[in-house]
Amino acid sequence: MKANQFDAIVIGSGISGGWAAKELCERGLKTLVLERGRAVKHLTDYPTMTAAPWEMPHRNRIPLEDKIANPVVNRCYAYKEDTEHFFVKDTEHPYVQEKPFDWVRGYQVGGKSLIWARQTQRWSNYDFEGPGRDGFAVDWPIRYPDIDPWYSYVERFVGISGSYEGLDTLPDGEFLKAWEMNCVEKEIQKRIVEAYKDRNVIIGRCAHLTEPKDIHLAQGRGQCMARNQCYRGCPFGGYFSSNSSTLPAAAKTGNLTIRPDSVVHSLIYDDQQEKVTGVRIVDRISKEVIEYFAKVIFVNASALNSNLILLNSTSKRFPTGLGNDSGLLGKYIAFHNYRGSIGAQYEGFEDSYYFGRRPTAVMMPNFRNVKKQEMDFMRGYMTFYTAGRAGFGHADAPLGAEFKAANTKAGPWSVYMMMQGETIPKESNQVSLSTDQQDEWGIPLLKVNVDYDANDEMILKDFHEQGEEMLRKAGCTNIRKSDSKQAPGLDIHEMGGVRMGKNPATSLLNGYNQMHLAPNVFVTDGACMTSTGTQNPSITYMALTARAVDHAVREMKNGRVR
Repeated sequence: MKANQFDAIVIGSGISGGWAAKELCERGLKTLVLERGRAVKHLTDYPTMTAAPWEMPHRNRIPLEDKIANPVVNRCYAYKEDTEHFFVKDTEHPYVQEKPFDWVRGYQVGGKSLIWARQTQRWSNYDFEGPGRDGFAVDWPIRYPDIDPWYSYVERFVGISGSYEGLDTLPDGEFLKAWEMNCVEKEIQKRIVEAYKDRNVIIGRCAHLTEPKDIHLAQGRGQCMARNQCYRGCPFGGYFSSNSSTLPAAAKTGNLTIRPDSVVHSLIYDDQQEKVTGVRIVDRISKEVIEYFAKVIFVNASALNSNLILLNSTSKRFPTGLGNDSGLLGKYIAFHNYRGSIGAQYEGFEDSYYFGRRPTAVMMPNFRNVKKQEMDFMRGYMTFYTAGRAGFGHADAPLGAEFKAANTKAGPWSVYMMMQGETIPKESNQVSLSTDQQDEWGIPLLKVNVDYDANDEMILKDFHEQGEEMLRKAGCTNIRKSDSKQAPGLDIHEMGGVRMGKNPATSLLNGYNQMHLAPNVFVTDGACMTSTGTQNPSITYMALTARAVDHAVREMKNGRVR
């Protein structure tokens, strides 16, 4: 027991786990990070980071047999031959779909921070107030001023590109130079803003170093080159990942121990001491069961896996899962509705083009039910669009100068618009443990029972109506609406199940992400979310994590966490 004793244990090494490790280590705590997947080191373990398509056996395509064997992960936009090594195969890690749910996972040191979409928008106070005001979920125990300084803290370290807009619906942050819209995107922006006084159109905010500062150069990171090969692992460190940023920062302190290949079975609750004393793991390769001990535990295994671990952490005191006196553990799962998209064409600007592969889109903050309930549906959606030109590749042109001329002429401008809709947390949307199926490490399989509802259909309908109207007013033609009908989960923004709240009877965590009934356990990944907002969630996870570590360390010093 003494040999396996640490001050703190972090379960998971992804976006929030990396931040927990950095903050705990920098505050002097000997910290063990448990990662269920293999070791991945920045640069060393990015095998395709500079590979050309013709250097890959299938020219960056996924073979048919893989698509048949692994249908869930093959539906992910980022899963290709150059990135497949960072994704979980369906066949290797099964789960039970009581309703269709596409669970996209990345099991390695760094987790999904290597393959995330890197979009980073703060929540506004309206997002934190919404559930309590409108009654669609329990009230958040915090408000925007509580997290505002922690947003700034993590943004400065991560490096966020963005423009200062002064919007109360999407607060400004600590920004690097913003990416630039192209000419057609600017024209659409101009026309939408002129036509709608309640709608703002701005360039996307993303975790890319457009102009690295000293704090980023000190991490060994460099400028984003707009290659759009981020999911391979970036050789420049141009985007934020645990591997290029927080984990190396934690390692520099001398306080970090990372143990890959550690499949967490459960948290250990000591009924006599009335506290969690450690974490039980199963070695991924040897199947050996090992226990590690610490004064404080951070659960950052990603939303659904964090639910699984806590549900499996049973004891005499907590027979249905750690801290689960309320019976709410695993319930009120929510996600983002990505089903709606719109395609269009734009005539004009034939003499203009653009440079590079910009890593973000143009975005419009939510304009529905922001300050009060106005629509027939609850909450709303963010909108994103891009404009571009294709049409190269005239293979039938004669060889020589005529072939060159034909293949340097771009086609017409096309426009793509998509939605990111908030879904309402419902008790019926839940995860639980299978009673008759286990994985190869003897852990119950997770059962997922999550679906859309009538509110999601109304949000989709409103997006299609408003999106079509906006694009028409912006001068677009040949407008085509689409519903992907994709299953929940493919958004990769699953949240909830271990939600924050003010009352232990209706929530699992307090305002510092601390378990009401197990105060030395903190949950700061997507599982902690009380509601989803319409924004991309990762920057909020990071800010909540840094804030929670600050609180945990103070509580340890005053003896309330031991």
